[in-house]
Amino acid sequence: MANVVAKDQTPAAEGAKATTVEEVEEEIKTNGKDAQLMTKKEEVEPKTGVPFPVKLNDGKQQLLSVGLRKKSMLGLGIKIYAFGIYADIDKLNHLLNLKIGKAPPKPTKEMYQAVIDSDSPMLVRLVIVFSSLTMNMVKKNFDEGLGASMKKLTTGGKKNDELANKVMGQASDEIKLTSGSVIEISRLPGYVLQTKVMDEVVSKVESELLCRAYIHMYLGDDPFDKDAKENFGMSLLSLF
Repeated sequence: MANVVAKDQTPAAEGAKATTVEEVEEEIKTNGKDAQLMTKKEEVEPKTGVPFPVKLNDGKQQLLSVGLRKKSMLGLGIKIYAFGIYADIDKLNHLLNLKIGKAPPKPTKEMYQAVIDSDSPMLVRLVIVFSSLTMNMVKKNFDEGLGASMKKLTTGGKKNDELANKVMGQASDEIKLTSGSVIEISRLPGYVLQTKVMDEVVSKVESELLCRAYIHMYLGDDPFDKDAKENFGMSLLSLF
């Protein structure tokens, strides 16, 4: 999936009509494909088969990339969760034109950094695929990941465990996670990071560093899924 952002299809030029049976069949085939693209409702993460809606219910945030978070356990790469990265593309379009200006030939570090540093609305939807995952394991994973990310972004390399713990710290260990359980973490305007576990808000933390660190885990120099980062970058190029 090189680019998830749907684009309007260019209609055939006026006056150019199919005149043979072969041309008619080809026109029907092409129009059929265009119609499928325009009506596409979801995108599937290929390694897990987990579907993600192309648009969220608010209608503003669109899916720009999907990926997979894996974790090494006992020498094995365990699939923990599939994820979809959503953003308000109108806000991102404004941001990119303001910070970057002209579209580069390929995604650049400056593009990713502009997104990481901004407070433009974004959401990462996590869909659990590891059936033995517990809430305690999720907390530990987030604390480690966010701590390492904040360390990379701060002068002196401080992990700030206390701040990292606020993201999942209020989620009850009694929450039962099964394959298909959904966790949504949103960056809201004003650098607010909101966490929802199965539609229940478990934390809402105002912190520019925390927001930057969270998005950095997916779009930074060492992302959870390099292909997902690259696909996100290709989607960004389409917004210029």
